[in-house]
Amino acid sequence: MTAFHIRLLSGFAALGLFIPAMAHSQQQVPLSPRAQPRPVAVAETSLIMEGIAHANFKGLERMLKEKPEDTEAWTFARGQALLIAETGNLLLMRPPRNQGQDAWNKSAVEMREAATRLGRSVAARDLNGSRARLIEVANSCNKCHATFQVKTRLSPFREEGKAPALPQK
Repeated sequence: MTAFHIRLLSGFAALGLFIPAMAHSQQQVPLSPRAQPRPVAVAETSLIMEGIAHANFKGLERMLKEKPEDTEAWTFARGQALLIAETGNLLLMRPPRNQGQDAWNKSAVEMREAATRLGRSVAARDLNGSRARLIEVANSCNKCHATFQVKTRLSPFREEGKAPALPQK
């Protein structure tokens, strides 16, 4: 089994954790023959953040510590970046109910844009650029977490007590 297949299976395993919770909280939306389907939030925001955004972020961090070995690894990494970008779209469906909707929407768009840039860097197989873009994604996440008082903080490529080091070409 190749490293690509192992990563693919681990991604499916992560989805296995999140699909039962989605089914449990799923809302039924009846459609009339003329009604157009519309997006409906079915999973809790914390589940989306942990199951999609954080899982793919950590996977990318592991993959980008060293240069990915082959085309399959780069392709998988690009998919992880774009799943983080799509998480920004999912967050736009879940604004806070009381206040802070403008800040929430701005943060979700910033994360989506940073992760899209990361996806482009990975597609170009630019290791240094990809690592820098992953740090940008972390910064956008951390800014939102600070705004909404979420205790999670992302620090990619950081060894305890040391600043992150970018690889040399």
